[in-house]
Amino acid sequence: MAVKIRLKRMGAKKSPFYRIVVADSRAPRDGRQIQTVGTYNPLTVPAEVKIDEELALKWLHDGAKPSDTVRNLFSQKGIMEKFHNDKLNK
Repeated sequence: MAVKIRLKRMGAKKSPFYRIVVADSRAPRDGRQIQTVGTYNPLTVPAEVKIDEELALKWLHDGAKPSDTVRNLFSQKGIMEKFHNDKLNK
């Protein structure tokens, strides 16, 4: 089973709110998820991002692939740097 970390759209029309979720790559965008890792609200200035860093790193180490947008959010929070440093130190 290929696992991805991606955004799940919530919120009303014209006011998006996203959950950062771990899901099977074959599941639809807003469909079944395995676990919620965080939230992303692009409407606030600056955009509000809340991520459970331990959960995100656990899923990355287990082989989950982040989508492009999630990879950018993780990079802004420094999670991708920690992940790469952990891989190099093992």
